[in-house]
Amino acid sequence: MKNKAAAGFLHSGLVSEYITQTIIGKCCGTEIKMEQDNDIIITNTAQTLEKSLCDKNKSDGGREHGSSDVLILAIESSCDETAAAVIKNGRTVMSNVISSQIALHTVYGGVVPEIASRKHMEQINPVIEMALSEAGVTLDDITAIGVTYGPGLVGALLVGVAEAKAIAFAKHLPLVGVHHIEGHISANFIEHPDLKPPFVSLVVSGGHTHLVLVKDYGEYEIIGRTRDDAAGEAFDKVARAVGLGYPGGPKVDKLAKEGNPDAIEFPRAHVDGSEYDFSFSGIKSAVLNYLNSCEMKNEEVNRADLVASFQKAVIDALVSRAMLAVKEYNMDTLAIAGGVAANSALRASLEAECGRAGVRFYSPSPIFCTDNAAMIGVAAYYEYIKGVRHGWDLNAVPNLRLGERV
Repeated sequence: MKNKAAAGFLHSGLVSEYITQTIIGKCCGTEIKMEQDNDIIITNTAQTLEKSLCDKNKSDGGREHGSSDVLILAIESSCDETAAAVIKNGRTVMSNVISSQIALHTVYGGVVPEIASRKHMEQINPVIEMALSEAGVTLDDITAIGVTYGPGLVGALLVGVAEAKAIAFAKHLPLVGVHHIEGHISANFIEHPDLKPPFVSLVVSGGHTHLVLVKDYGEYEIIGRTRDDAAGEAFDKVARAVGLGYPGGPKVDKLAKEGNPDAIEFPRAHVDGSEYDFSFSGIKSAVLNYLNSCEMKNEEVNRADLVASFQKAVIDALVSRAMLAVKEYNMDTLAIAGGVAANSALRASLEAECGRAGVRFYSPSPIFCTDNAAMIGVAAYYEYIKGVRHGWDLNAVPNLRLGERV
């Protein structure tokens, strides 16, 4: 039996193995029969995290929904996780199913877009079927379909968008497209019922590093961004350079705990005239230069000290700008989001700084930091109750900007 689950994900919930078995269900009113071969699906289900926020379903112009609860079936496929979730009233996670491709892409040192798209096509129906089953509902109980339509890998996005449109069309359900980064920010609402806009959010992932002013549900203003590499991208490149492999972020975080973060002084870049912007290409280059220098001098490299020092430099840049934004925008709340938000040192540093400054700090559990459909369902709920609907011409937008609507 091949175990393809990423070890770091195993704590997140029930792990179910599909070993060459047949899944039969109903999707879009049509019977589905799909063979599964050696895939592991990770689920995180039935987390009732807050009582209903909405006592009455807002009319959607489609078929009538018999319940006062708003149930969103959410789909996420922007990169290398195929995910589906059922969210009730924006804050209750009834199911959250994730099929990860990490082991599949590890041999290539990163995500291969074509392979990711093909795997999404294999997994999308079984993942949705499991999400509905874990939630104890059918498509007839669903109020609306939420789906990530950007940013991300275009082929991967298309799989989720096509699936969502097919279900919405066949079941006469409203379709709500969601921005992937807005989903990450919305992940904070799942476990923190007291969190409400406005607040500042630090978004840190493999493809994005943003400081965002969250003015209201679905209303965002980017006040700072990276000028080159995203923080997560820098983590991956440094991890590869020191031989840790892919995915780099969790491996750097783990090894850094064994090292001295003050052993090597790496630069902290400042962007002239843009006090909230970031730059990580210089830190990455400094690490590569250090490694080359040690190789030329035939000196041994202490990898733990190196990655600990690198991580501290990145965290210092992130924390200093986040705290500056909170102060200058007169905010009393800071929330973190994105895959790198799972980094233990970053979370500890932000929590400590917020504590000293009297600022409330919020962070999602690690399972909600990585790509998942629960966060998409939360974002879709707030879009849905505002009356946002998308037509059958909804398409994947790989370079969709935060706050942009189509």
